[in-house]
Amino acid sequence: MSLSTFLTTFGVIFLAELGDKTQLTAMALAARYPWKKIFIGIALAFAVLNLGAVLLGKALFAIFPVYWTKLASAALFLYFGIATLVSSGPEKDHHPVTAAGAVRTAFLMILLAELGDKTQLVTLSLAAQYNAPVTVFLASTLALWLVSLLGIFLGRQLLRLMPLHYIHRFAAALFLLFGVALLYQTLA
Repeated sequence: MSLSTFLTTFGVIFLAELGDKTQLTAMALAARYPWKKIFIGIALAFAVLNLGAVLLGKALFAIFPVYWTKLASAALFLYFGIATLVSSGPEKDHHPVTAAGAVRTAFLMILLAELGDKTQLVTLSLAAQYNAPVTVFLASTLALWLVSLLGIFLGRQLLRLMPLHYIHRFAAALFLLFGVALLYQTLA
């Protein structure tokens, strides 16, 4: 394993995702679900995405056309935005979410939002450029996990500063914004 390939991949992917929708999504999900469950879903999604980028390359995009993936992702963000908004009032009785539900939610949101995204394409490109799929997979996946953990813990810190129902409303607004932006980008 080449250290320079690892560090280059890690640095490029980490910087590309810092402040991106993935990190903001992790922050929003952390305000709604237990952080460990969210991270499991996010980690699994990125592992699957990076494995696809490194091993399948362009065949992945032939199987899942980007247009339909973006539409599904937009619909998922809009759904979670509306669902979060509906359940965000201070008077609402919040039912505990199952572990599987939190993991599944995080997994699907990240998988659909990131399929064909810039970091997946960069991972594919770096794997081809360096001819080091294992090194690129490990570096890219670790960078994405670290950025996501930063987002999760920033989201958790918000809970100390403001009431949960305000954070839920902000998360709903973010999900709706991402959904509308993806829909506009896809249909334009």
